[in-house]
Amino acid sequence: YPERRLRGVLEELSHGCKCVFISLANKDQNQSGKTKLDRERLKLCMSEMETIGQQAKAMRSQVKKSTVRDKIKLAQNFLHKLRFMADEPQHSVPDIFIWMISNGKRIAYARVPSKDILYSNVEDETGKDCNKVKTIFLRIPGKKGFGPAGWTVQAKIEIYLWLGLTKQRKDYLCGLPNGFEENKLSLGPSAPPISLTYMMKQIFQLRVHMYQARSLFAADSTGLSDPFARVFFSTQSQVTEVLAETLCPTWDQLLVFENVELFGEATELRDDPPIIVIELYDQDTVGKADFMGRTFAKPVVKMADEHYGPPRFPPQLEYYQIYRGNCTAGEMLAAFELLQIGPNGRADLPPIDGPTDMDRGPILPVPLGIRPVLSKYRIEVLFWGLRDLKRVNLAQVDRPRVDIECAGKGVQSALIPNYRKNPNFSTLVKWFEVDLPENELLHPPLNIRVVDCRAFGRYTLVGSHAVTSLRKFIHRPSDKQANNWSATGILSLYKLECGVILHSERSCKKKGDDIEEEELDESMLDWWSKYFASIETLTEVRNENNIKPDDSPVKGTKKGKGKKDKKKSSDAPERRKPKLDELKVYPKELENDYEYFEDWLHTFNLFRGKGGDDDDQNVVDEDRLIGKFKGSMCVYKVPPLDDFSRDMSMDSSMGMFQNIPHNDPVNVLVRIYVIRATDLHPADINGKADPYIAIKLGKNEIKDKENYISKQLNPLFGKSFDVEATFPMDSTLTVSIYDWDLVGTDDLIGETKIDLENRYYSKHRATCGIASNYAIHGYNVWRDPMKPTQILAKMCKDGKLDGPHYGPGGRVKVENRVFMGPTEIEDENGLKRKTDEHLALSVLKHWEEIPRVGCKLVPEHVETRPLHHPDKPGIEQGRIEMWVDMFPKDMTAPGPALDISPRKPKKFELRVIIWNTDEVVLEDDDIFTGEKSSDIFVRGWLKGQQEDKQDTDVHYHSITGEGNFNWRFVFPFDYLMAEEKIVISKKDSMFAWDETEYKIPARLSIQVWDADHFSADDFLGAIELDLNRFPRGAKTAKQCTMEMATDEADMPMVSIFKQKRIKGWWPFVARDENDELELTGKVEAELHLLTGEEAEKSPAGEGRNEPDPLEKPNRPDTSLLWFLTPFKAIKHLVCNQYKWLVIKIVAALLLLIIVALFLYSMPGYMVKKMLGA
Repeated sequence: YPERRLRGVLEELSHGCKCVFISLANKDQNQSGKTKLDRERLKLCMSEMETIGQQAKAMRSQVKKSTVRDKIKLAQNFLHKLRFMADEPQHSVPDIFIWMISNGKRIAYARVPSKDILYSNVEDETGKDCNKVKTIFLRIPGKKGFGPAGWTVQAKIEIYLWLGLTKQRKDYLCGLPNGFEENKLSLGPSAPPISLTYMMKQIFQLRVHMYQARSLFAADSTGLSDPFARVFFSTQSQVTEVLAETLCPTWDQLLVFENVELFGEATELRDDPPIIVIELYDQDTVGKADFMGRTFAKPVVKMADEHYGPPRFPPQLEYYQIYRGNCTAGEMLAAFELLQIGPNGRADLPPIDGPTDMDRGPILPVPLGIRPVLSKYRIEVLFWGLRDLKRVNLAQVDRPRVDIECAGKGVQSALIPNYRKNPNFSTLVKWFEVDLPENELLHPPLNIRVVDCRAFGRYTLVGSHAVTSLRKFIHRPSDKQANNWSATGILSLYKLECGVILHSERSCKKKGDDIEEEELDESMLDWWSKYFASIETLTEVRNENNIKPDDSPVKGTKKGKGKKDKKKSSDAPERRKPKLDELKVYPKELENDYEYFEDWLHTFNLFRGKGGDDDDQNVVDEDRLIGKFKGSMCVYKVPPLDDFSRDMSMDSSMGMFQNIPHNDPVNVLVRIYVIRATDLHPADINGKADPYIAIKLGKNEIKDKENYISKQLNPLFGKSFDVEATFPMDSTLTVSIYDWDLVGTDDLIGETKIDLENRYYSKHRATCGIASNYAIHGYNVWRDPMKPTQILAKMCKDGKLDGPHYGPGGRVKVENRVFMGPTEIEDENGLKRKTDEHLALSVLKHWEEIPRVGCKLVPEHVETRPLHHPDKPGIEQGRIEMWVDMFPKDMTAPGPALDISPRKPKKFELRVIIWNTDEVVLEDDDIFTGEKSSDIFVRGWLKGQQEDKQDTDVHYHSITGEGNFNWRFVFPFDYLMAEEKIVISKKDSMFAWDETEYKIPARLSIQVWDADHFSADDFLGAIELDLNRFPRGAKTAKQCTMEMATDEADMPMVSIFKQKRIKGWWPFVARDENDELELTGKVEAELHLLTGEEAEKSPAGEGRNEPDPLEKPNRPDTSLLWFLTPFKAIKHLVCNQYKWLVIKIVAALLLLIIVALFLYSMPGYMVKKMLGA
């Protein structure tokens, strides 16, 4: 239960961080002698530990069976943090140096960190090497100790180190192996002994079974080595024999170390034996041997009282990784056993039973129980050809030959008489028999060497390659029952499945009728429509799979994202995007998904020259690469296990390589389509580049220098190139991107190389991609010269399959498999006629389901290839999107190339009429009356065209925030419908050579300003409308709210490109002092979009000018200066600003008058009453 264990570890970690560490830290704080760095570091550690403790506690509750893998990764982050904090920034205790001195000269040294051997009474706080016998390797001091010279071990010592306080000295010997006596001087009871005498001594015999090694370091200039191994154990060392000129030596040698004395108890030695050091060297005729690598091993220990038998004995051969410095340098296959010599001496040891059929003098072969069990195998080799061979010793390779060797046996290819004329071999298949281990993991490597036969019988080694694993070349007889597809159960099941699929599709269509689907205008669609729809699908799939957007093959295309948002925010009836025929967009090279098209023809890199000291052997070294050998192998037991050899139709000279094409020269038309490049490396001082395409195939070279694209790092090329080639001479296509320069030579930005030959001969049919649907006209027209029915018939014939049989009801049968599909096609006139092409295409799309010969066929596609520069290996210089079609010249000529030229932007004119504004904030204070007012005007422009901004006239002295304009803005622009971008071409500066093209989202900016005579105009508010997706305008000013600008997701959206004309109210917003959005006004505007032709037919003037002038606005008189109409100004002042104050004053005055009248008339009235008058 890993989740339980992880929970326990996290609980222990949180407890240790909170309690144990804090108590230790508090104890540490109280000690004196602390520097400021110590105190600050302690604070940092305490806060970090507290954080880790809290995170570990929180994580513990989240650990479940499903999340345990992710949580382990997070727990490893804790471990990295703890290890980082454990390292002291300044060493308070000095490290220990061990020196080896000869004649007063320091020869070698080792440095042991003091923290590793520091002793503590608490076991967890003790250094990892304290109280232990450790093997330490001494190295050369000074500058010589760095690099390859310092990798060899100068000396090996076994040492016991202990560092602790004086009061802990009684524990310094507690980790030593038992069975010793101390020899002390009379310096006191606490003094350490001057030496230890071991009374318990064990005698052993070490048997080292060195079988073979593979993928060793190339130490000689030929690209090979003369390797031997030196084995160190305890105080003894021995060497194997030297094997000349190989990187995969098979020593098959037993080294016996007699009378090895080891000290300590037998049980300790059994559980933890000393390590064995194996070093590999290259023997040189002059000078000392070169170090090639080192590995370590622990032997299997057998004590005298143990039985020599299964399961531990005899030991199994194992692979040990060889290291050269920090890099891997091959593997070694060996076994090690350490046998205790008992009281009867060597008589008790198991005998060494070597094979009797070989006599190698004093060299002992690996015994029978340990050496692998061998069987007779046949290795058939397909010799196809050699490619890209470089010069050797300044001379060109002219008459090469390939030698194949495995386990001491081999075969030679036919000689190529003239490499430049035809680099293919005349005899295709040869074979040899060899004894190989039955265990596939122990198979020896197969060595490929290319030699050049020169004048006077001289043979020069060109290059070599070691096939370390034969596993993928082993022929495995297929299961007969699996191939028996005639079982009626399977057949009927497949029919049933097809029927279900067809039925479900129909039902889906019926259901889909309710959903409103956008109609496709076939005349508007082109190849780019298909391309963008494919990218959108790829983006959606990546989003569903939660793949990071950085990995997206197409950077800069936000189309998929935008469409998704549109779907989310769409209102009313659900609209479904139109279903376009799509192609497959590969985010990497095409060959990555098809095993590099090595289904039967493999490419082996040939190397020559000494390996680099710092290079990892797993990385291809371009400097050592001297060429390529094309061919294959087939390994099988003799006799073959299947009935393949009884097939009468097979060609016996071809062995297992049946039905492969001949390697005679083939003339091919290669059609290269380059769509675009992304993220190119800048090549100019301005941080941009002027890229153009260069194509090289054999002697043909095309440089499209005239059509360079100015100042672009993401250029859109949309180009196709036709090149004629002859395989095998012209098999590598190089597509390069250069930077155009006015002065000097053009710079290479990056290039990509494609092996066309492997694609051409592959069973995946990478010559021309299979389209998703068959069409004879329109944007998805079938571009292969062979129709689907012809392709299917050819593939069935080549694969010796039964079929195809076309039946009624839209069915086709191939090898007892039934496929279904439509049987009608629509021609250019809309007339439908019968065809079997759709049926054949449905089989080709599911070709991998066909038994025995089925494989996935390459679909119509676009591949994304990284660009690299020869001088900057391993660093991507950008990416290029492209695809390649190949058509044999001896077959039907293909039609014209697809038109993938970039879409030309269409001319549009946007007319924006600003009718009115309302509730605009008032900025100015009147000098005489103190009232608030604004002198309003509106400004508008399209994004990217700020220099062409347009302003309305000024509505002066608006005291209500209302403005009347009746003003027209006219914005002509070029627009790409597919990319939803405005295209602007302009020069960056007056010194620029040519215009730079920019693609900018179509956004309209409208702003409201307050005009000032003597100071800068005041900005009041703005709104930016995305012309493809902006909120529908409100019908009245009251319905217009700030949410229209802030909460677009909840608003009904419109596109001016679909609506063409729209009128309404939109809000102006601005940020206040607290950086929060506030409503600063409203504008009533009308947007009218016309194409360039429509604009020419019905022109309109800017502002209120001819043609088609607008009426002058009916502005109220208060818009004039206040002193020209004083009464109206006073009326506005009284009515609007002081209305309630005036009412209150009038009411108070009336009340006072009433009270005064009452007081005035009361006395006279009372007198009259009293006197009765």
